Amino acid sequence: MPRAPTRTRCACSVASRRSPNRPASRVRRSRSAPRGSDGPGSDGRHADATWTRCLPWAGRRRFAAVAGCVPCYDVAQVTHPDLTPRFRGCLLGGAVGDALGAAVEFMRLPEIQSRFGAAGTQDYAEVYGRRGAITDDTQMTLFTAEGLIRCRAARARGVALDPVEALHRAYLRWLHTQAQRSASPNYDDALDGWLIRVPALHSQRAPGNTCLSALTLAQAGSVQYPINDSKGCGGVMRVAPVGLLGERPFEIGCQACAITHGHPAGYLAGGAFAALIAYVTGGTPIAQAVARVRDELGAVLGGEVGAAIDAAMLAAARAPRGPHTVESLGGGWIAEEALAIAIYCALSARDFSDGVLLAVNHGGDSDSTGSLVGNILGAAWGVDAIPRPWLDQLELAEEITCVADDLLAAHLGAPLDEARYPPR
Repeated sequence: MPRAPTRTRCACSVASRRSPNRPASRVRRSRSAPRGSDGPGSDGRHADATWTRCLPWAGRRRFAAVAGCVPCYDVAQVTHPDLTPRFRGCLLGGAVGDALGAAVEFMRLPEIQSRFGAAGTQDYAEVYGRRGAITDDTQMTLFTAEGLIRCRAARARGVALDPVEALHRAYLRWLHTQAQRSASPNYDDALDGWLIRVPALHSQRAPGNTCLSALTLAQAGSVQYPINDSKGCGGVMRVAPVGLLGERPFEIGCQACAITHGHPAGYLAGGAFAALIAYVTGGTPIAQAVARVRDELGAVLGGEVGAAIDAAMLAAARAPRGPHTVESLGGGWIAEEALAIAIYCALSARDFSDGVLLAVNHGGDSDSTGSLVGNILGAAWGVDAIPRPWLDQLELAEEITCVADDLLAAHLGAPLDEARYPPR
């Protein structure tokens, strides 16, 4: 295990004022957000109204103080050979977990065991016409990485491009691959670069309705102006590249999720996950990284996300290991449950295959939970920890590796190919 690098603190740049020209957004109900004490109430507001009013973005100062506590990498202290296997491992590992879970995503545990045996699926099964097929989770993760790379390319040209704006444009490109259009004024101008021209990415792999509907609107959602009240896992599933890049991971992770998911748990889980990826990529062991995220961000994570992390840590320490413990943490369809399952499986993993197979063999959102665990274990242990047969059969493995290498180049400040990554 390489030595954990020295890190430098960075300031948070979350906007602290409401634009005088932009009205407060009206919160709409999302079908994916469950009712009850943990979700929106029947009146369209979050049921935990006291906690909602106390969120940092009501006053902004507490969020600014805490968001800056997850530091950036000190590039001078992190060598290229140390990071290459971690960047590749994170993106390829997430794709492998996604592909393993794709075939069982909509099956209950007894159905999985009936088809594959008591241990559940142990290898790729044919889905979407092939073995090793990725889903929308990996598609959107790749476009997240592409948006961040293009943001760095713009900065190298002296263009002040906000990373969240770059991510929104990247997600508009993903929307185009799903044969849909957006009312955003940036839509037509966003349709360039190399990734959008990869034919295999133009496949519809059960994309989330919240992501699709949010991206068709004229304006992007944000933490300050929620676009809906969804806390589905479609935000957290795509933000691992934010953690890899290491620039304000918690803050940008939250904002990246809030583009499409407006419930606090929906984006706070994403910020916590990006921070976790940042820590393990820098060499912090997984258990210590989870503890740091919980301790350092506890003031802003809120009841749902904080409780989910606590439950995952407790399950890893005390509960019997297996799919029933996974299911006790939820189905993974909503963000904090997906994060909890990912943390539990990562803490319990004996090796990469053990962790991702634990994450996909349950009656829930198996491709998303598999993807998240694959991101964590790949970033922590490197690409060599992933079984070679899974990499050999993985759809778009070459393109995913290319994106990982280009993201690392952007992280290290190396020149970027502007024909592939237009600086806008």
